[in-house]
Amino acid sequence: MELLFLLSMGAVAGMLAGLLGIGGGIIIVPVLAIVFTAQGVDGSVLMHVAVGTSLGTIVITSLSSIRAHQKRGAIVWETFRRISPAIIVGTLFGAWVAKQIPGEDLKLMFAWFMLLVAAQMAMGMASPPHRQLPGQWGMSVTGVIIGMVSAMMGIGGGSMSVPFLTYCNMAVKNAVATSAAIGLPIAVGGALGFVISGWGVMMRPEMSFGYVNLPAFFGIVVASTLFAPLGARLAHRLPDIVLKRFFAIFLGILGIKLLLG
Repeated sequence: MELLFLLSMGAVAGMLAGLLGIGGGIIIVPVLAIVFTAQGVDGSVLMHVAVGTSLGTIVITSLSSIRAHQKRGAIVWETFRRISPAIIVGTLFGAWVAKQIPGEDLKLMFAWFMLLVAAQMAMGMASPPHRQLPGQWGMSVTGVIIGMVSAMMGIGGGSMSVPFLTYCNMAVKNAVATSAAIGLPIAVGGALGFVISGWGVMMRPEMSFGYVNLPAFFGIVVASTLFAPLGARLAHRLPDIVLKRFFAIFLGILGIKLLLG
């Protein structure tokens, strides 16, 4: 049942990765928290393993999503090049910060983050496009912030990078595609940080590489890799406002479940 659960959520995460330019961690982290709780994983490391494993899966999901969006020429690689170095710095720092936070506090932080993202999607709070991308200094500061928060929460950063890019006058389809590409350095830097910070830590579940649990990683990746290209195809065909609001409801339910324990 746990494997079927992971495969199902991996499929949903992959679909949304391609469709909305998110890494899927916003779904994967709470799902892994539920699975690890059922397995009896110690609460002091449960959320750290959930976040680290999520970032590991996003590495693979992002590659699949990038390939699908690149076929349509939608990724703005110049923007990716300008922001990626700062994002990597931010993810490594965010992974270190997450290690200093107690597991229960990290769970509550993630739950509130989910509810904020759900509210943003449900109410269409993203700023209307009316300006251009900032200079290199502004891009670097933005990249560090996105990378740090993404690593702490185990997400691909799309919930922040898509609104940021559309606010800076980038077309939504290009923002989604570029966000999918931005998710790769976030995931690589964050996963590496969680592998290092979790190395030798006691109470982790069996077969864990640092804070990355390998059985959960493979269970999610199998499905997410297959479904990310389908999500990318839908992103170029369907209006996303209704889909975002359905997604917001789903996020709200998961966020409330985490808050209630």
